[in-house]
Amino acid sequence: MKSMRENQIPEFVREIIATGCDMRAVGDHHYLVGDSDLSEEAFDAVEKDLDRIWTEYGNHDHLKYQIIGYLHSIGRSYPPPVMH
Repeated sequence: MKSMRENQIPEFVREIIATGCDMRAVGDHHYLVGDSDLSEEAFDAVEKDLDRIWTEYGNHDHLKYQIIGYLHSIGRSYPPPVMH
């Protein structure tokens, strides 16, 4: 099985977000791809794109914490970062 490399994380995240799904880090141990906010029609339209992305980048479980760190670094986290 193909495995994603760490240097692919930014493009992986950009591609997921480009589908209309809200990808966010949740705390320091989880991240999610928010496709549940999409209407059924919108989800049906992006499902093929998501499948393509998962297949293209391959397994990324080993990069979980790097993906979470990247999402935090670009402000895509929940709760949102506090701005001063």
